[in-house]
Amino acid sequence: MSSDNPVAGAQRTDAVRRWEYFTAPILSHVSQQILNNFGADGWELVQVVPGTDANTVVGYFKRPVAA
Repeated sequence: MSSDNPVAGAQRTDAVRRWEYFTAPILSHVSQQILNNFGADGWELVQVVPGTDANTVVGYFKRPVAA
């Protein structure tokens, strides 16, 4: 029996990706430096919310857990 789906019957080898999460205050006057440092460590910024004062926001980051 032929299938129109080219991946029908193919084995799925994808592993479930696991993440670790991190939150950090980001000061507006050094935000680029802070974000670049976290990015260099493998953290991806996924959300920003207001902080406790006008000069701060809180960043939510994630990165894959090392296997």
